[in-house]
Amino acid sequence: MTDLELFDAVDSIINKDIRPFIEADGGKINLKKVEDGVVFVELAGACAGCPGAVMTLKGGVERILQMKISEVKEVRLAM
Repeated sequence: MTDLELFDAVDSIINKDIRPFIEADGGKINLKKVEDGVVFVELAGACAGCPGAVMTLKGGVERILQMKISEVKEVRLAM
């Protein structure tokens, strides 16, 4: 799968399976880029600066994406 195909697949899952839960808690998630299986996202709203953001990122977003797309190696915050 190319980075563009992976970006589209990840974007679809974020929109359908992840964003509604994050927005329900007042947060926002934006997919920034995908490079070599590493997904870069931006967390905003209530997620920005939240002490639980890392847990949300790794235990939630990364876990869900890896379960659904085997090419996803890691999820990181975009800088």
